[in-house]
Amino acid sequence: MPLNLGCVALAGAQRLIVCDAVGFSFLDLTTGQVTRIYSLEAHLPQNQLNDGKVDSAGRLWVGSMDKKGVEPTGSLYRLDPDLSVRRIDSGFICSNGLGWSPDNRVMYFTDSMVRTIWAYDFDIRSGELGERRIFSELPRSDGVPDGLAVDRQGFVWSAIWDGWRVIRYAPDGTIDTEVPLPVQRPSSCAFGDTNLSTLYITSACDDLTWSDLQRGPLAGALFSLQVDVPGLPLTNFGG
Repeated sequence: MPLNLGCVALAGAQRLIVCDAVGFSFLDLTTGQVTRIYSLEAHLPQNQLNDGKVDSAGRLWVGSMDKKGVEPTGSLYRLDPDLSVRRIDSGFICSNGLGWSPDNRVMYFTDSMVRTIWAYDFDIRSGELGERRIFSELPRSDGVPDGLAVDRQGFVWSAIWDGWRVIRYAPDGTIDTEVPLPVQRPSSCAFGDTNLSTLYITSACDDLTWSDLQRGPLAGALFSLQVDVPGLPLTNFGG
């Protein structure tokens, strides 16, 4: 792909929907052909699209961010199966991990630079969001919430960049479990395997010093964690 990718999702047996830095495309896995669907934020060259996920009704949700991680110019977008795009919320610095509760009544959305996971009341039929509220916050010294995944009990797993761990939050936002990792920058997590009882955790080595790498030489590695509660299945994009 010619541009950095923010996220990808299945859109059929032989097709992906791809979110790159500037918009949405279909990628045909049999031919390699890329078809641009929609471009966003041409008026904001300092922005790029970042993390995204498909809800259980087949809509793709994606957030944008300021490339320098300074200005609150990011927004949350929804791409519907009819390929229409709506901006749903705005004022974010670094849009990141998304997910939904098992009953589809709550949507979670992360702004990494304010160290906050937000929660919205969610209507699965209409795709509308209620008021934004704080689900969890981390002090500056505790790291930065990055990608997330939700398990079948409605607990939220968050990868903590510069935090050397993943955190499992209870549905009320309190910390249930913290799992230490041998890397400084866990970046995202997702459930996999046939029964979704393995949590896969990515990590990064971006901008780490030699001293940092000596403390965490596995930076950039992929980890797996066996969990007692399986994750929620992912949904294909419906377009």
